[in-house]
Amino acid sequence: MRSVQLDMLRIYTHAECLEHQVPGSHPERPARLAHLIKHLERTGFARDYPLRVAPDIEQARIAAAHDASLMHRLSERLPEDGLTPLDPDTWLSPNSLAAARHAAGAVWQGALDVVAGEVDRVFCAVRPPGHHAESASPMGFCLLNSIAIAAINALTLPGITRVAVLDFDVHHGNGTVEMCRSYPDILVCSSFQHPFYPGRYDDLIQPNIVNTPLDAGISGDTFRRALTKSWWSAIESHRPDLILISAGFDGHRDDPLANWNLDDDDYAWVTGEIVALAEQYACGRIVSVLEGGYDLEALARSAMAHLSSLASA
Repeated sequence: MRSVQLDMLRIYTHAECLEHQVPGSHPERPARLAHLIKHLERTGFARDYPLRVAPDIEQARIAAAHDASLMHRLSERLPEDGLTPLDPDTWLSPNSLAAARHAAGAVWQGALDVVAGEVDRVFCAVRPPGHHAESASPMGFCLLNSIAIAAINALTLPGITRVAVLDFDVHHGNGTVEMCRSYPDILVCSSFQHPFYPGRYDDLIQPNIVNTPLDAGISGDTFRRALTKSWWSAIESHRPDLILISAGFDGHRDDPLANWNLDDDDYAWVTGEIVALAEQYACGRIVSVLEGGYDLEALARSAMAHLSSLASA
């Protein structure tokens, strides 16, 4: 018989996510996920919340969100060995598409789990990330947009009429905005350093899209005030039945790819606020997926702060 604690949180990952290879100097390297998993094991967190194997995702779920041309392009360019660039940032290796499918499968399975009432919250320790991938275009390290796939398909689940996607990665979730903008029942909130990569869809103005641009060099206090001002009221108005999180930790002061000054406590804070809103509107249902975070130690600590808040009652 499982304890109440174990029912609070599930963690999904897959070995294929470590087999998505990139050039040696690339920041989105397998060591990111390997280091995080070792940290969870070393701290005992993986003992309390054993890692589960993420399933593959059905093609029909991908097709409900992405254009058919994307899968055709990825399959056609997938190498038998070595590496193939899709753009200067985004690469394919022989196992990359399998990794992306299992990453998307983790988020979708998490949605199924929380909607079925089997668990309150799910974290997906997967790569490659997904929030930059648009309906027909891989980009920004991302191949399939795992969170947009889950959000769009979740609207078909019993009892789910409204979904919120909350993206606190330091880079704007352009792909999620592009893919979900035509779904008024999906609220997308994205905070991001501005001006910064990728510079797409970050000025979109419509009721279900909340873009929160923030300057380089901001402190945690500025981050907290901005989200309090722009996100919480939007979530309260939307009243989501399910909350999905694009959990990027590259806003940390130690991250090499951006210029924010967040720390571990800021990630614990934003997660705690989201948990409180989920309890109020979404029966506690949250599915979170790893996006950015490129300093190994900062990533491990920030993710642990996030997970500890997700696991709190």
